[in-house]
Amino acid sequence: MNNLWKYIIIATAIVLSAVVLSTAYTQRYRTATGTITVTGLGETEFTSDLIIVKGHLRVENYNAAEGYREMDNDRTKVINFIKSHGIAEESISFAMLTHHEQYNSVYQEGKYIGEEFDGYSLTQEFTIESKDIDAVESVARELTSLLADGINISVEEPMYFYSDLNTLKLDLIASAAADARERAELIASNSGASLGNLNWSYAGVFQITAATGDEEFSAGGAFNLSSREKKARVTVRAEYKIKNE
Repeated sequence: MNNLWKYIIIATAIVLSAVVLSTAYTQRYRTATGTITVTGLGETEFTSDLIIVKGHLRVENYNAAEGYREMDNDRTKVINFIKSHGIAEESISFAMLTHHEQYNSVYQEGKYIGEEFDGYSLTQEFTIESKDIDAVESVARELTSLLADGINISVEEPMYFYSDLNTLKLDLIASAAADARERAELIASNSGASLGNLNWSYAGVFQITAATGDEEFSAGGAFNLSSREKKARVTVRAEYKIKNE
C-alpha cells in the first residue's frame, strides 16, 4: 500500500512538472511571437475633373446613298450645336458609321408569307470629352432639342472621371497604412505591450462612390461614374509583432 502511494505521488509530481513547463514554454512563445492584426482606413472626397457624354444619331432611308448624305448633314448640325456652347471641336469624336437593312414581315390572310425590304437604318455614336464640365453638362441637357429639327438623336447620362486617380489611390493606401499602424500602437499600449515589426499587410479594393448618399460597396470594388462629387476609400489590413512588457 505504501508503494502504491509512493507511485501516485511520483506520477502526480511528473504531471504537475509537465504542466508548469508547458505553461512557461507557451508564455515564452507568445511573448516572442505574439501578433496583432488591424485594419486601417483611408478616405477622401474629391471633385471629378473630366466629363464624357455619349450620344447616337440614327437615320432611316430607303436609299442608302441618301441616308449617308442625311447622316452627314445631321453630324454637321450636331458639331455646330456643340461648338456654339463653347466646346472645342477637338473634344468631339465620332465612331464608325454602321448600317443594316430593314425588313418587314408580310402576312396574307393572317398567314406569314415572308419579308419585304424596308430600307436602311444607319447609326453613328459620338462622344464629347472635356474638362469643361459645366459647358458639357449644359450642352448634354440641350442636345435633344435637335429632335425638333428632324434629327434623330439620343444622349446618354454624363460620366465623370478624375484624371489623376492613380496618385489619389497611392495617397489613400499610405493614409490607410498609417491609420492601421496607429490603431495597432494604441491597442498594444493599452494592453501593456509594445509594437514590433510589420509581418505583412495588404490593401483591399477601392470603393469610389458618390460623395453623398448611401451607395453600397461592392466586393469587387465600386467605381461611380454618375456623380461629379465623389468619395474614395480603401482599407489596409496589417499584422504586427507584439511583445509583452
